[in-house]
Amino acid sequence: MTKTALVVDDEVDLCRLMQITLTKMGIKSDVAYTLSQARDYWQEREYDFCLTDLKLPDGSGLELVKEISGSTNTPIAVITAHGSMDLAIEALKLGAFDFVNKPLELPRLRQLVENALKVTHQGDDPEAAPECTPEQKLLDSRLIGDSAVMLPLKNTILKLARSQAPVFLSGASGTGKEVVARLIHDLSPRRDGSFVPVNCGAIPSELMESEFFGHKKGSFTGAVADKQGLFQQANGGTLFLDEVADLPLAMQVKLLRAIQEKTVRAIGDTKEIPVDIRILSATHKDLSQLVQAGTFRQDLYYRINVIELKLPTLNARRDDIPVLATHFLALIAEEWQLETPPSLTTAACERLQHHDFAGNVRELRNLLERAVTLAETPNIDVNHLGLPALTPADTEPQAMSSATQGTAPTAETPAARTHPASADTLLPNSPSGQMAPIDSSAAHDEKGQLIQAPTSASNLHPYRTHTQHYPSVIKGAAANHPKTAQGDSAENIKTANQAAQAPNETKNINNLGLPAQGLEHYLQAQEKQLIITALKQTGWNKTQAAELLGTTFRSLRYRMKKLEIDEDQLE
Repeated sequence: MTKTALVVDDEVDLCRLMQITLTKMGIKSDVAYTLSQARDYWQEREYDFCLTDLKLPDGSGLELVKEISGSTNTPIAVITAHGSMDLAIEALKLGAFDFVNKPLELPRLRQLVENALKVTHQGDDPEAAPECTPEQKLLDSRLIGDSAVMLPLKNTILKLARSQAPVFLSGASGTGKEVVARLIHDLSPRRDGSFVPVNCGAIPSELMESEFFGHKKGSFTGAVADKQGLFQQANGGTLFLDEVADLPLAMQVKLLRAIQEKTVRAIGDTKEIPVDIRILSATHKDLSQLVQAGTFRQDLYYRINVIELKLPTLNARRDDIPVLATHFLALIAEEWQLETPPSLTTAACERLQHHDFAGNVRELRNLLERAVTLAETPNIDVNHLGLPALTPADTEPQAMSSATQGTAPTAETPAARTHPASADTLLPNSPSGQMAPIDSSAAHDEKGQLIQAPTSASNLHPYRTHTQHYPSVIKGAAANHPKTAQGDSAENIKTANQAAQAPNETKNINNLGLPAQGLEHYLQAQEKQLIITALKQTGWNKTQAAELLGTTFRSLRYRMKKLEIDEDQLE
């Protein structure tokens, strides 16, 4: 079927040029020279997309944008004169698909039209089941949860994916801002292009311009070859600026021009190169406060914050915790190559739903990884979670209400912002953060406090069924190893045995026999010492050290990373 387009502009020559370009692309077009004529055409016929000027003889093109985007899913793009960026941004806020500047560049026009034709007319058929669409399936597979705050978030993401407007993702750490950014890209017409994420806070300020815009060979000391910048890498796709609040002021100026003009110039080059990218940005900081403080440019803030999407915290979507936990446990079983996938007991699931997740979904995954490591069977119970005992106030009904803990996330613009209380969470790409080993079988006093540290070898890896203590395992192995008779290894093993068998000989708090720096620090220190001892014993051979400790190579490597053990500590 031949695609059709409506072109609205009062410049006859420009309309003819656009008509010729569209005809060569196999698109039939109608031309309207006034706003009233465009409305008549729109009511009489159906079009696949619309292209309109913002300044018309009998009104503003913004009126047409508002009418079309508010009533249909048909993409509408705007043509704006050079220097009228504020009008273009206003059009994007009203629902415009994209914009193109005058004087018109044909390659840019063709790219815009191709992107517009890729936009699906999802929602045009009221009888169509949205859950059956590929877009909805992708959303459900990547954005886990169907709580009250998640359904409007998914609908908003689908709408944002159809647009080319810059989107600012706000939310606390661990809410899955990059996950949402990738979803917007994968659901958009730019899905075939590159998704280029960049952590703005991780790039040294002196290298920032080269990283973003590239450089030419010989442009500065050390520039031994041409380098392509991040903007060039994202050409035709999406550039995701994570932690954009960490950009230095000098770089903010250069970034503003690149976003506004859609051109970049590499260091040492004499010409600017056009780039076709969509900007997505995110930060856990309050950009509006940084603007008031003078540490973030206001003009850049309005360029990247055309549409704001707030992500809910995990505490605001507690109903999703069971399905999230199941999802993460399946991922952990696959990554760790576990024969039997782990699962949560009913009590453990209820305990997670009562936990206050400061780190949101990222904290949930870390907690589950630790629980799988400590569990002796595939069944994860409350004691494997390592969470403090609940008080009666924690189990009251209001603690489980997700509907009252956050406002449904919506896409916002700086002109109309309600600032919902929620700020964070979806799916992280990878876990991060320090996870201290927690007692899986320690005794508790009448107040629910841990009073005894475990030394079971079963705590080293998933589903361990042995009952030997760490010191016993190493001591037995050391007796058969010639190097344990003398030197540092034997002394370390002796020290580890003494420390594990006599915890009350450590520094005391009020002479109660408790570790001065707390249980977690004590357990970490003991475990770290045992692992180092085993590694020394085997000459840094992790496979043999894992066998010596009665665990797996994968589990040992995981714990070495968490405890920050490297080869330098073995000297």
